[in-house]
Amino acid sequence: MTIEPRIRDELLTLRGQVRHFHGGMVASADGMVIAHDLPDIEPDGLAALTAAAIGVAKRLTEATGQGAFEESLTRGTDGYIAAYSAGRRAVLTAVTGPDTNVGRLHLQARRAAERIGALVDAAPRR
Repeated sequence: MTIEPRIRDELLTLRGQVRHFHGGMVASADGMVIAHDLPDIEPDGLAALTAAAIGVAKRLTEATGQGAFEESLTRGTDGYIAAYSAGRRAVLTAVTGPDTNVGRLHLQARRAAERIGALVDAAPRR
């Protein structure tokens, strides 16, 4: 059984929990899309950009002695892009509008990332 439908369900649940949620994606740490709910964003490009950003964030946390990467938040004039570590092999990326309650986003996305990480880590590698 593939985990993609279960991950997509997690993304849809997250959409229902966070107001102004535009879409989400789960990708492998090296930038391969696993599942997405991105109606207006090209997932392969976002996965590649997320992998690059996470690479820099990992180096930044290690260089400053802050431990392993857990999450990153980028704020633009039209909203937020947040990336959360999802287990050992994946990253959850959330795209939201500017009026999103960031605390609620973090609360719900961290929980979702934990569940998604357990799914991805338990699945056999492709």
